[in-house]
Amino acid sequence: MSSLAANLVGSAAALCSITSFAPQMIKIWKTRDASAVSLKTYSLTVTCFVLWTAYGVMTSAWPITAANACALLMAGGVLAMKWKFRDR
Repeated sequence: MSSLAANLVGSAAALCSITSFAPQMIKIWKTRDASAVSLKTYSLTVTCFVLWTAYGVMTSAWPITAANACALLMAGGVLAMKWKFRDR
């Protein structure tokens, strides 16, 4: 497989991972209700992205680092809103 094709597939996967959290974030922000969000699931997801980001840094793999750092911000945003709107 060519390097260009592999980079395109990797970029598409990264974009999908990052944007997959946007609908959940928008819904929580609009409704101010995060009761449907699993605290355990998002805690594990955030931990996963922290570890993948660390792996990318440790191996100098900038695509892995950048993609997982962006996904970490998105998943972390959902988790933060889960805590912020927990009493509503």
